[in-house]
Amino acid sequence: GCRIVNGMQTNATLIDERWGRFLKEEDFYVGVSLDGPERFHDSNRFRADGSGTFSEVMRGLEILRVQGVPHEILCVVNSENVHAPLDVYRFFRNLGAQYITFLPLVERVSPGTSTVTERSVGALDFGMFLAAVFDEWVTEDIGNIKIQIFEEALRTAFRQEHTLCIFKKVCGAVPVVEVNGDFYSCDHFVDEDHCLGNIMDQSLAVLLDDPRQSAFGEAKMTSLPGYCLDCGVLDMCNGECPKNRFIITPDGESGLNYLCEGYRYFFNHCRPFINEVARLWKGEV
Repeated sequence: GCRIVNGMQTNATLIDERWGRFLKEEDFYVGVSLDGPERFHDSNRFRADGSGTFSEVMRGLEILRVQGVPHEILCVVNSENVHAPLDVYRFFRNLGAQYITFLPLVERVSPGTSTVTERSVGALDFGMFLAAVFDEWVTEDIGNIKIQIFEEALRTAFRQEHTLCIFKKVCGAVPVVEVNGDFYSCDHFVDEDHCLGNIMDQSLAVLLDDPRQSAFGEAKMTSLPGYCLDCGVLDMCNGECPKNRFIITPDGESGLNYLCEGYRYFFNHCRPFINEVARLWKGEV
């Protein structure tokens, strides 16, 4: 048989006691969008009338906690909260968060351009944000709080393959089925070029095995610029998500990830700790 795991992502504003019981009874894992303290969260997550949603999110989060629903904080790091890494992290820690994912906001002004919106996170700023949080996490919370990108970095110490698609060498294992049955290679590429068919016409197995899907996944590595192939932290990053590869390398080659400078900064920052963990694991110390 096949074991199905239920999961959902929500802003939690409409979660009430009834929803909480349902999510617990059906073994849902819930990701809750929360961008830090109220001043940061409400700057981008507000209603049509301009009022913030922070209090509703906190209420929904408390219901999940009381009901015992396993959940994760999904924090979008943008041009505002990126400058307060410890305020954001300590806020989540004080909430009792056990699982945190930091998601960099990268919005292009228009398709085909390399210009991003004002609220998009700066690449180096994002790397410095991660480094600041990492330093506190290592000394205070490692083993108690799981932060996705830190867990992924640590996997390299044990020579384990990445579990997160953006850091895998080959992607394409997270396709999307739209409400009308259309099957797309990835949720970041829901467009005509990446629609491989419809599950009403072909089985899911056939669509997953489509050579175009395999080619999509393999292109993640084969399309990397030479600048990436010579990078000392390639094993940690693998070029990250192709959707963000829209800037030019210092050598003038296209296809560099917008977040490269930040990832390079962070992964080099945490590398000494990762190397020490690797030595301990190998019994060299």
